[in-house]
Amino acid sequence: MSRCPGWETLDVLGAAPDGPVAFSADLSPTSLLKAYRAGVYPFPASDEYTRVLNEVVFADQVEDGRIPLVGEDSADPYAVSWWSPDPRPVLPVSAAHLSRSLARQLRNKLPWSTSMNQRFEQVVRECSTDRDPLWLTEELIASLISLHELGHAHSVEVWEGDDLVGGVFGLQVGSVVSMDSMFFHRPGASKVAVSDLAARFAEAGGELLDAQRDSPHVRGLGALLVPRKEYVRHLRGTGRDGLPMPTATLPARRLAEPAAGHGAGVAPSR
Repeated sequence: MSRCPGWETLDVLGAAPDGPVAFSADLSPTSLLKAYRAGVYPFPASDEYTRVLNEVVFADQVEDGRIPLVGEDSADPYAVSWWSPDPRPVLPVSAAHLSRSLARQLRNKLPWSTSMNQRFEQVVRECSTDRDPLWLTEELIASLISLHELGHAHSVEVWEGDDLVGGVFGLQVGSVVSMDSMFFHRPGASKVAVSDLAARFAEAGGELLDAQRDSPHVRGLGALLVPRKEYVRHLRGTGRDGLPMPTATLPARRLAEPAAGHGAGVAPSR
């Protein structure tokens, strides 16, 4: 059995590409931020069955040191698996885009606006509603809120009048925002949230949005697959001080204009 004293010593690059890279029950804000800086994110077990399944499937790999335990926490490590996929889906802020049809709707009929960091907890809880598996546990949500209060975690909100209809949230490490989850109550609202995040982050000098897990949805937003070593190298080379992002409420239709800047406009074809 291998135990790493902290995320800084974890051999992420030598870990399996498609399974957990570590187990640790420590979901404290400090541990969470260090893990993201190492290119790792958590996936808490949603119930006892999932926790037991983690132990049954991965105990042998933990025993022989292929999957380490991180930290000195005495709590059950199998309650939280930690992941760092290889390859990693990322969106350069210049590549995030809206489809032509969604851009047309924003210009012609959708009276949406966007804001940043105005309803962080509400966005997180919307992202946890009716999700299966429910990986956004109360302990993780509490740590995310603490990191938001410290300026490390951010949300984008999409509004239809006074109604919150979509959003996205994630953690910022230097010039990268790792997007944890998104939601929508109107078709296209989560895509608008991501495009808005890209535009605001680009304005602040940011470079990448990390989508964490590959899917057709994130590919449709403009995500590219890069080797894990390239993503981790970027994290290690980026500054750790937060980039101040514009938080004002703005009309979403600006994202539909080619002159929106930084690529947060319309896809070249759809």
